[in-house]
Amino acid sequence: MSRILVAATPVTGHTGPLLRIAAHLVGIGHEVVFLGGARFAERAGAAGAVFHPLPPEADYDERDFDASFPARRSVPPGPARVAWDVMHVFGDPLPDQLRSLRQLLAEFPASAVIHDNLFLGGVALALSAPAADRPTVLSIGVSPLGVPSRDTAPHLLGLLPPVDEEERARYAALAEGLEERTRPVHEYLSGVFAAAGVRLPAGPSGRVRTEAADHYLQLTVPGFEYPRSDLPANVSFVGALPLPAGRDPWQPEWWSALSFARAAGRRIVVVTQGTLANVDLTELAAPTVRALAERRDLLVVAATARPDGAQALRGAMSDLPGIPANAIATGYIPFDALLPFADLLVTNGGYGGVQAALGHGVPLVVAGETEDKPEVAARVEWSGTGVNLRTARPSAEQLSAAVDKVLDDPAFRERAHALRSELAQYDALSLIADLATGPGGA
Repeated sequence: MSRILVAATPVTGHTGPLLRIAAHLVGIGHEVVFLGGARFAERAGAAGAVFHPLPPEADYDERDFDASFPARRSVPPGPARVAWDVMHVFGDPLPDQLRSLRQLLAEFPASAVIHDNLFLGGVALALSAPAADRPTVLSIGVSPLGVPSRDTAPHLLGLLPPVDEEERARYAALAEGLEERTRPVHEYLSGVFAAAGVRLPAGPSGRVRTEAADHYLQLTVPGFEYPRSDLPANVSFVGALPLPAGRDPWQPEWWSALSFARAAGRRIVVVTQGTLANVDLTELAAPTVRALAERRDLLVVAATARPDGAQALRGAMSDLPGIPANAIATGYIPFDALLPFADLLVTNGGYGGVQAALGHGVPLVVAGETEDKPEVAARVEWSGTGVNLRTARPSAEQLSAAVDKVLDDPAFRERAHALRSELAQYDALSLIADLATGPGGA
């Protein structure tokens, strides 16, 4: 039995995967302490881990960023807000994160620390001492791989890899300009690391954060990530985490409609805005339902992931008399149960949700332009598994055309099936456990 400390940024999309890893480690006999946001205490306990909350100074609720970060409201969405988030949402908590890690390690001498890739306290821990003098550090890539490379465009711009030397040169110039403009971000982070007593090495912050860990484990497969001839040696692809199974066998009263639709030859389109960016359903869910309202050959399932989902969707479609006859509006529904029925997923580009769709061989239409979503959408386009709409608010015409394109061209489903086969060759949980508890981590 090994002792393992798991730490997560207090954001659902980061904490969820780390909780699944913690539950697996507990299930195979290891002792696990989980450091995370206070609101995840119950879920950590259900995973079998001993929970320790982050100090209040490092904790926040991403469902209401404005309450925790009032200044964020004045920063326009796009590159400026991404830079602000790197400095303040992820950077400022670092000293308190590192202090908590060290306090826990003094009481619970873990042989390995596992953290998500934006839990910068874990990066600082890895940089603070030689590998022989600290636990093995594993960083889990829960978002698209952002390590800079001569073979890719600068990260977060949503650009596909260069196709020739001319484009490679253009990207290199673009990267150089961006590095100069983001220098204040690196300088700010250097100050935050210094405040924690750790030196942040020079160089692009994306590469430093990646190379700091003993093992950087990306939650995808090579077929969904751009090839890099200069990929750091510590980076490994481990496949996607399995979706959490539904808590009980409950099924909504409309569930049989899925089987009836299949039997009648109708195709099933699922639309979701995920579990976080689902406040304004007029962004994607409502336009998709509206765009496909007259399509009797389709059954549309709007998975809103909110308890008032049906009511909220009706409110977002007040121009219509109600939910169209070919659509179902639902709140939370386990995707491990729903995706096997789906012929297409329309999504705003959450990394985990896209991996889950590909794990079931489901092609995609992606509409996202905030945070890392342009990078997810670009990888969908590059991998041939779907259509990238390059906007967070597509029109009904754009959505209708994209849905027809994916459903009518078998190449998208063939590529999605190829990714499903590739993903099936990996056991992410076992690979992570082996690295955390093997000779270097036990």
